[in-house]
Amino acid sequence: MIYHGIRLTLREDAPPEKAQEALESLRNQGRVIPSVKTFVVGRDFGGEYEWGATFVIEDLEGYWEYLVHPAHRHTDLIGLPLADRFASFDITDDEDPEMGGKIAALHRKRYDNDPELTRLVSNLGEYSGSAAPGPHGENR
Repeated sequence: MIYHGIRLTLREDAPPEKAQEALESLRNQGRVIPSVKTFVVGRDFGGEYEWGATFVIEDLEGYWEYLVHPAHRHTDLIGLPLADRFASFDITDDEDPEMGGKIAALHRKRYDNDPELTRLVSNLGEYSGSAAPGPHGENR
C-alpha cells in the first residue's frame, strides 16, 4: 500500500469560500478516484501546515491513475493558486528498495506532460516532495 499525503498552508489573501471549494475538491478525489481505497482531508495539527490529506492507494498503477485523474487535476487548478506552502510525501509498506524512485518517476512524468501544472507548483512559495519542481521551476 502507498499512503500519499499532502500538507499545505493557504496564502493569507486566499478567499475563504475558494479555500472551502478546494478542500471539498480534495474530498471529492477520495470519493471518485477508483484506486483510492480510503482517505482523510482536514486540519493539520502538530506541524507547520494548516491543512492535510492522505489517500491510500494499493500500488503504482493505482498511484498513476490517482495522479492523472480529472478530479485530481481539478483540485490542482483551483487549489494550487490558493496555496503558499505545499508538501507531499509517501509512506509505503512495499519492500521494493526502488519504490521511492518509482514514485518520483511518476511525478516527473506527470510534470513533463503538464506544463500548466508545473507552472502552478513553480509559483508556490514553497513546495517539497517526490520530484517536486520548487519555486521558479527548480527540481528538489
